[in-house]
Amino acid sequence: MFRLKTLWVVGTRPHLWEGYKYAACRSCSSKAGSQSGRNYTTQAAAEPFLSGTSSIYVEEMYKSWEKDPNTVHKSWDIYFRQVSQGAAPGTAYVRPPSLAATSMSAPSMTQPAMTSTQLTRKEPITDKIIEDHLSVQTIIRSYQLRGHHSADLDPIGINVPSMDGLLGKSVQKFGHCHLTEEEDLQRVFQLPDTTYIGGDSHSLPLGEIITRLKNIYCNHIGVEFMFINNREQTDWIKRKFETPGVMKFDKEEKRLILARLIRSQRFEEFLARKWSSEKRFGLEGGEVMIPSMKCIIDSSSTLGVESFIIGMPHRGRLNVLANVCRKPLEKIFCQFDSKLEAADEGSGDVKYHLGMSVERLNRVTNKQIKIAVVANPSHLEAVDPVVQGKCRAEQFYRGDTEGKKVMSLLLHGDAAFSGQGVVYETFHLSDLPAYTTHGTVHIVVNNQIGFTTDPRSSRSSPYCTDVARVVNAPIFHVNADDPEAVMYVSKVAAEWRATWGKDVVIDLVSYRRNGHNEIDEPMFTQPLMYKQIAKTPTVLAQYAEKLMNEGIVTQQEYEEEVSKYDQICEEAFNLAKKEKAVSNAEWLDSPWDGFFDSRQAMELPKTGIKEEVLRHISEVFSTPPPGDFVIHGGLKRILKGRMQMVNERVADWALAEALAFGSLLKEGVHVRLSGQDVERGTFSHRHHVLHHQQQDGVTHNCLNHLYKGQAPYTVENSSLSEYGVLGFELGYSLTNPNALVLWEAQFGDFANTTQCIIDQFISSGQAKWVRQNGIVLLLPHGYEGMGPEHSSARLERFLQMSNDDADHFPKESDDFEIQQLHEINWFVCNLTTPANIFHALRRQIALPFRKPLVIMTPKSLLRHPLARSSFDEMVEGTAFKRMIPEDGVCTNDPNNVKKLIFTTGKVYYDLIKEREKIDRDGTIAISRIEQISPFPFDLVKEEMLKYPNAKVAWVQEEHKNMGAWTYVEPRVRTVFKKISETNNEYENWLHKKCEYIGRNPEASAAAGNKQRHQFEFSQFMSHAMKEI
Repeated sequence: MFRLKTLWVVGTRPHLWEGYKYAACRSCSSKAGSQSGRNYTTQAAAEPFLSGTSSIYVEEMYKSWEKDPNTVHKSWDIYFRQVSQGAAPGTAYVRPPSLAATSMSAPSMTQPAMTSTQLTRKEPITDKIIEDHLSVQTIIRSYQLRGHHSADLDPIGINVPSMDGLLGKSVQKFGHCHLTEEEDLQRVFQLPDTTYIGGDSHSLPLGEIITRLKNIYCNHIGVEFMFINNREQTDWIKRKFETPGVMKFDKEEKRLILARLIRSQRFEEFLARKWSSEKRFGLEGGEVMIPSMKCIIDSSSTLGVESFIIGMPHRGRLNVLANVCRKPLEKIFCQFDSKLEAADEGSGDVKYHLGMSVERLNRVTNKQIKIAVVANPSHLEAVDPVVQGKCRAEQFYRGDTEGKKVMSLLLHGDAAFSGQGVVYETFHLSDLPAYTTHGTVHIVVNNQIGFTTDPRSSRSSPYCTDVARVVNAPIFHVNADDPEAVMYVSKVAAEWRATWGKDVVIDLVSYRRNGHNEIDEPMFTQPLMYKQIAKTPTVLAQYAEKLMNEGIVTQQEYEEEVSKYDQICEEAFNLAKKEKAVSNAEWLDSPWDGFFDSRQAMELPKTGIKEEVLRHISEVFSTPPPGDFVIHGGLKRILKGRMQMVNERVADWALAEALAFGSLLKEGVHVRLSGQDVERGTFSHRHHVLHHQQQDGVTHNCLNHLYKGQAPYTVENSSLSEYGVLGFELGYSLTNPNALVLWEAQFGDFANTTQCIIDQFISSGQAKWVRQNGIVLLLPHGYEGMGPEHSSARLERFLQMSNDDADHFPKESDDFEIQQLHEINWFVCNLTTPANIFHALRRQIALPFRKPLVIMTPKSLLRHPLARSSFDEMVEGTAFKRMIPEDGVCTNDPNNVKKLIFTTGKVYYDLIKEREKIDRDGTIAISRIEQISPFPFDLVKEEMLKYPNAKVAWVQEEHKNMGAWTYVEPRVRTVFKKISETNNEYENWLHKKCEYIGRNPEASAAAGNKQRHQFEFSQFMSHAMKEI
């Protein structure tokens, strides 16, 4: 760790010092001591600030006082009150009690107040006295501000600060006199109201002041908080740490700490004995994390929290599951047996990535609590926003608007906390109205190393926790080998969160007794550190010895407690040997009680609704807000256009989306849409939130005013973050399966900054953790000459991660479609009609299971005159269309069709326009694949058989190495093979090929030059229109 080695002492900022002294003299004595012992001959002269340029200052102060007395210093308040009551200028000021006492006893606080005149005649205040007291205040503030830099935080003693010399210099420079250090330390000073070190005493000797400050700020706790720009909050922290006697623990509390340390350390030692060559990412060196977490949970439970959402890396996870969540030990031990196979679905994950959910009794508070540890990958910190989203969702469904019932607890490693950008993104969600969880407690297990990299190479900041300063989160650095100090800051952290509803960070400065994992050799890269670690006794050994010396426990009691837990582990180990299989579902972090029991698993739902519902929602969506709400003139035209569509019984993309949302809201389904600019829509098509043009902050969301008793609709512009916000929305979607949660990218191209969430959580979450989710990704996609970063949502990447087999044609049956949907890991669509977006969104809720839905949403089609759907396509009895077959002239004479084109997305409209232009409507058939994954094998086969003489081609606007081509081509071959095997007359189709038509392979997603874009388009369009 790097620490600044200096305190801000008197004399280091001379120009500031002079200004401070001058201002203080005005409020304290009116520069009474400029000539020591001076007697004033007139009352007016007794207050010289009433003359010269200072009169302007006094007048400004008086005006401020007239408006609010609290805006001026207390001395000015008294002075102005006296003047307003008729006191003469020379007698209006009432001085505070004498500051010039030099004895060890505190000055009397009951002496009658003296006027400034009396004071200057009998006991003048000199510049030296004022400077001395200001020096004391500066010293106090220096400890509060920078004391943490000199705290004894490192348990292995590698980074040991020293400030004795600096303290000596500050005392020698104290005032402007030549007193000895001993004389300075014996002087008694009145304590300012910016400190609480005195307790009931209002004054202390300088030596005692320094001793108390060192013990508070430079011992085993470093309190970093003076950057917070809220005085109430900083005063609250000062009281928690400065009040004498606050860190006292009784006998039972100390025994509880010891018992928890025993369980934490002995668990790791048991695993090390039984599975010495297994990776488990143990907690050795940071064992005090377990008592810290339990203390936070206990304190928060006392304060009313009922549910805890925990996110953490792999280090220490098994210990948390065992000793915080109380997962049966035999279930944990079974994960070490590679021969045991899962009895249920999923490919599973390594044991130190697994999550769980449990409801149990908190034995300290005797209250029922719920704890969920969210499963996560090895991608450090990626789970942070997921936890926050899950926490926010649970607060929402509980009606916990202030976060008093549900809280999040995030654990971090030091290198990841300072190195991973998603930490910053997550912090910046903490105070946003639609994303706040009303405070998170962060615990950084600071090993002072990241894998093999020490802090000198892993960060530029003094502390690994400096990122938390951006949201004014207090940071409590604590030596992990002092369990009582750790417990105290843990308790304060829980109280801070409950009091202020803001984030707080505990920097648990510890070490890593083993390497990055148990079979790694750390001496290769950190020889000196690990030599020191080898000589360092465990925190359990140190604390047990301390309690024995204090007479809290005996050696026998300690050994009995150790033996008791060892026996528990042995019994669980024997039970684990009897297990025949493991169950992935036992590690589910977000169980949906009763959801699957009440649904028909293989029944494909219809998603159409009554026309009167369509019309009602459409009319409300197309009507201006009631009353005198003033909307933009352009919006009036948009609403008028919408109403015209309603009268014509058609819908464009925006209206169809609103119909899907509104109908779900009517059915009691909560809908949440977030992302950058989603309220209006990137392309100004949505306009769900209307803004009053004459009143700031006044808005109207018509979808929240459709029906009485409807579910709430949340639409919120997010921060300019993709990674963090998508992770948040994923977490939100995990909590309740009966909610439609959507994230929209500003442009689909920007979704690649969320790749970690997409790869590690969304596409693979069910396979790894048996965790379904129904999140929807709306990714604007389409080549319209806007360049390489505003054209492609990288459709190919999503298709590549689909788990359906390109070489397998599923068994054809009545439940073909629902079976495909059930077995795939997600749905990937590129839609061309408003009706299909309507059905796709409603299908997400109607299905008897949950899968993510990825939609390549249009841009130019949002206003395309042909991209409209009739209400007839959304009424009862209608459903989502996986493929939309050719329905034009070609169907009149299928045998005459020379080319059958399969395509997807907006290029379909370009193709039909070009076909009409050259009059090929009867010889070229064009079919749209709307749902690309899972691939509609059955419908593609049916369409091919309809045109037996046609050559088959795939047309896309993306480059050949992008888009859907590499996904579609092998599946089309599988269809050819299926047809040849089941129809003798088509045996030769086994060797039939699908022609590629589109742009040539490229490194860049799209051309930056508009002319080149148009040239590429005309080239492949011309190719597509060739019949053979």
